[in-house]
Amino acid sequence: MGRLQAMTTFVRVVEMGSFSAAARQLGVGQPAVPKTVAQLEQQLQVRLLVRSTHALAPTDAGLRFYERARHALQEVDEAELEARGAGAGLPGRLRVSAATTFARLMIVPHLREFMACHPSLDIDVVLDDRVIDLVSEGIDIALRLGTLADSAAVARKIASGGRSVVATPAYLACAGTPKLPADLAHHHAVVYSQLSDNWVFRQGGEEVSVAVRGRLRVSAAEGLRAAVLADMGLAVASDRMFVPEIASGAVQCVLPQWKLPPIDLWAVFPTGRLVSAKGRAFADFVEETLGTKYAST
Repeated sequence: MGRLQAMTTFVRVVEMGSFSAAARQLGVGQPAVPKTVAQLEQQLQVRLLVRSTHALAPTDAGLRFYERARHALQEVDEAELEARGAGAGLPGRLRVSAATTFARLMIVPHLREFMACHPSLDIDVVLDDRVIDLVSEGIDIALRLGTLADSAAVARKIASGGRSVVATPAYLACAGTPKLPADLAHHHAVVYSQLSDNWVFRQGGEEVSVAVRGRLRVSAAEGLRAAVLADMGLAVASDRMFVPEIASGAVQCVLPQWKLPPIDLWAVFPTGRLVSAKGRAFADFVEETLGTKYAST
């Protein structure tokens, strides 16, 4: 058990890039981490890390040991799960990254079901609309919407959902209701900075691209929601983002006969690691339980 703990500590140090970050990730005191690494180096009779005042980096021997240790720890996790059996559930901690609004609407309300199946599992949900580094943040699985920027990412598509142009009745009463995509050029758009300013519409075999103008740009979907509800303009949004408001009439979909490209939902895993059993199980849960709800609009 001591050897496994030492390997786990070393792997976390390499992935996090510092003793203090690894200590936070492991939930131990900072002095314990360099002490463990030093003991491991003494046991192996080889230098594993190059230390400086600003950074840590593995030596050639350290990098080889890291790769072997990482795979060995994954195999240990899989062996423990196999021995426990499916009925015992997943142990430990799962860190999930997701965009704030998407998680609030589509993930958090359903976590109780997943956690009931795995009573020994704790879940950290990291809410951020930005694309964060999964390794440095210790993320097991990220749920991301749209096109993946990194073609080398370890990912699988879970679902595809519709998108619509939305606005409040008050805004439309003041600015008019667009009848064609070209009419959007004369409207105020609330622009979500994670997506393009060019909105592409399709109807039958026809495709139209409109460059929208907007004085307001927001970096998070919560800001997009707030701006639309404050009658500040039109916006392109996932069909799930305004479900209660559309049902009540507080928000309307415009240009319903024109279709926007769907937005994909991806499960993304840290590059360079084996996909953990916890991450894989959560991806299965999202696909089976949330995938239908996400796409059913």
